[in-house]
Amino acid sequence: MSECNSCPSNGGCSKDKENCMVKNNPYNNVKKIIGVMSGKGGVGKSSISVLIARHLKEMGYSVGILDADVTGPSIPNLMGLRGKKAETNEEFILPVETQSGIKTISLNLLLQDENQPVIWRGPLISGAVKQFWTDVIWGELDYLVIDMPPGTADVALTVMQSIPISGLVMVSIPQELVSMIVSKAVNMAKAMNISILGVIENMSYITCPDCGKKIKFFNGKNTEKFLKEMNLKFLGELPMLSSVSNLSEQGSESIDESLKKIFNPIVTNIINSLEEKR
Repeated sequence: MSECNSCPSNGGCSKDKENCMVKNNPYNNVKKIIGVMSGKGGVGKSSISVLIARHLKEMGYSVGILDADVTGPSIPNLMGLRGKKAETNEEFILPVETQSGIKTISLNLLLQDENQPVIWRGPLISGAVKQFWTDVIWGELDYLVIDMPPGTADVALTVMQSIPISGLVMVSIPQELVSMIVSKAVNMAKAMNISILGVIENMSYITCPDCGKKIKFFNGKNTEKFLKEMNLKFLGELPMLSSVSNLSEQGSESIDESLKKIFNPIVTNIINSLEEKR
């Protein structure tokens, strides 16, 4: 919030959002921007950000992924880019591309040592995220996926104020406490006039290996109540799958067939929600 004190739109940014946007560089033409957000950590937000990017790429779209979780950057590992470095010059940053061509930027791709802690205050972190938007040569992209930090602090505010997000995907798990925390992120997005595409429920169930029946961890009433109260669309649910939890260890862009079958309809729902919001 501290950086808003010097902003000419302070006190009216939700009504005057255009004046808060930072100007992108002339080499970029990003058509749609999807922010992936959660109220708290540990719900699989970053893994879902990667899955969205990979599925969009498999559908034939040009895709980039921006790791805005500056103090907990996991995207390089999840994308199989551990040890890779982004190239820079005096003006711009070149994102690292995966083998399939997904353009990726993260603070860990700029640090000499990926284990080096980021001991920065809010304004510095927010400034870095802005640079990931303005100083990175994204080029022509159909979709840019932004993996946002959990919660509703400075960086989330900076992304919503400074970057023209097309829509937000909220990630939750089927627990009442988590739904309550996610509702804070939803209310923040609504206050900032950011469209919410819907909710993905992660770690929702397991599948019986014998009969194939879904075994729910919770009765689902909390999620139904939450969606109804917040007037949100349900994009889909993901089971507790090793292929999701082990993304960082695989280092491969290939998507497990069982996961692809589950996640393809979710990405289709995201695309359709974006079209509805136009």
